[in-house]
Amino acid sequence: MPRTAERRHKHERVAELLDRHGLEGVLLSRRCNFAWYTCGARNYVGTACDVGNSTLLVTRRDGTCVLTTSIEQTRLRDEDLKGTDIEVFGWSYADAADRRKVLGEAIGHRQVAADVPLPDVDAEPLPEDFDRLRWTLTDGEIERYRALAGDVTDAVETVARTVEPGQTEYEVAGEASRELVRRGCLPWVLLVGADKRLEAHRHPLPTGKPVRTYVMVATCAEREGLIAACSRLAAFEKIWGELAQRHRGVVTVDAALIRSTQPGVTLGDIFAEAQKAYATAGFPDQWQFHHQGGSIGYLPREVKAAPGCKVEALDRQAFAWNPTIAGTKCEDTILCRESGPELLAPPTDWPMLRAKWKGFEIDRPAILER
Repeated sequence: MPRTAERRHKHERVAELLDRHGLEGVLLSRRCNFAWYTCGARNYVGTACDVGNSTLLVTRRDGTCVLTTSIEQTRLRDEDLKGTDIEVFGWSYADAADRRKVLGEAIGHRQVAADVPLPDVDAEPLPEDFDRLRWTLTDGEIERYRALAGDVTDAVETVARTVEPGQTEYEVAGEASRELVRRGCLPWVLLVGADKRLEAHRHPLPTGKPVRTYVMVATCAEREGLIAACSRLAAFEKIWGELAQRHRGVVTVDAALIRSTQPGVTLGDIFAEAQKAYATAGFPDQWQFHHQGGSIGYLPREVKAAPGCKVEALDRQAFAWNPTIAGTKCEDTILCRESGPELLAPPTDWPMLRAKWKGFEIDRPAILER
């Protein structure tokens, strides 16, 4: 689907929401919403922010425009939104009166909702069901997602193949950042854990500790708004019995999670299946020490699976499951489809384990022995 047609389709989704809630427009400042509607435009400068510096105004009849400062106006107009029908209105960044004037002229007396409170704007909170508009992916988004997942996987595996004993976790993280950014991917999450730290911590932020025996590289990385997740482990000696058993357990749980990711199945039921798989693998309590993942898309996790969660998986929705057992983990980005779950990243020559759950079989990444 060409991006012009994709934006038109998304406008129709927003228009239906406006009709349901008796609204005349929405103001979208969060990165996830801005990127979703524009098919990847960036409304931020600080990469750690959730709320950007530019706001989309989407109305039922008058289309869409961007409201921003004079600083961001030229970049958005000449680069990210070039060739679109989205007009960019700017105000002098140092002139509060000019800001109020531009906002007032654009919004007028419309009844609008906003995804974050905005100074000098009378808007109600964005309806909760707006988030669901992001969850069902278009053909164009799926195509971009496959390319992104492939690049993120390639970057993580490249680093895991080349890390050397004695390098610090910081150095490994630096290499991972380099490999991701050179592929046009922005890391939102970057974890590097080695040896005992990896066994002790499920979210091992990198430190100056040197890598000795084995290491994990994990990331959630963005391109054009979409975010893909991937984790890989590499060892510098033959995998010993206990770690091999744990990793075999992790891929079993991952197979259970992937098998259960079907349209109409609740995230609570998927979570319950993971609990059964942990028990079957011999690690009944390990699910308590880390969340199991959930839906992904324009956020690192849109909804995390939890006991009793009533949110249902949707056809054409992306998921990233991340089961862990102390010292090991398994994680990739998948697509929920009526025809069955699909791994978004293409197969690689990474060593694999055949994981099985209730008649379902799938190859999942082993620990690379170097």
